[in-house]
Amino acid sequence: MPRSDRLFEIIQILRAARAPLRAEDLAAQLEVSKRTVYRDIAALQAMRTPVEGEAGVGYVLRKGYDLPPLNFDAEEMEALHVGLAMLMRTGDGALQQAAARVSRKITDVHASADWLQVAPWGAPPDDPEQGCVPVARLRAAVRDARKLRLCYVDKDGKQTDRVLRPLGLIYHVECTLLAGWCELRGGFRHFRTDRMLAADLLEQSFAEDAPMLRKLWREQEDWNYIFSP
Repeated sequence: MPRSDRLFEIIQILRAARAPLRAEDLAAQLEVSKRTVYRDIAALQAMRTPVEGEAGVGYVLRKGYDLPPLNFDAEEMEALHVGLAMLMRTGDGALQQAAARVSRKITDVHASADWLQVAPWGAPPDDPEQGCVPVARLRAAVRDARKLRLCYVDKDGKQTDRVLRPLGLIYHVECTLLAGWCELRGGFRHFRTDRMLAADLLEQSFAEDAPMLRKLWREQEDWNYIFSP
């Protein structure tokens, strides 16, 4: 997580806290070291963010500090509520956690729309403890235009190792697909995340070719239904 995002997240965690939070509590939530938390708190205090702390007690955000409110009308709020809830169907654990954080930020300044319910069933969770490849790693590969070494089992049980240029993720109800240019086959291919045995980020970048490849992929696969605001 970039430092600027982490500082923002610390503010949000402290705003929502009902009691002082220790450095180790913040470190656990942010998945960083206590030393990093100490540095971040110092940076926030240097920017005159009213974070107060006491040894052995923890940190609090002084009352009255807030961020500019979000201005959405009723239907926009309901769209956000349903859209964020539907992320529970993707199996993408990191996106689900991000959706929960966004929901908390929104309900801090707007009334909840909890009367709109979305069934959570969908793709299986990408739990690394169960041997699953985290979808967040695949998104990072697409976002950073870095090649990916993939160990994959096809529908017939055949295992292959290949290098991909990852181009996009497609979230279906029952599974998530990674689209990319496969160097083994010399063409565009789609891979179910639940059939991946391993996916390792490589140092090789294809940033210069990514826009052209993504354009060709969308034209070839005719992904016209993809929502584009």
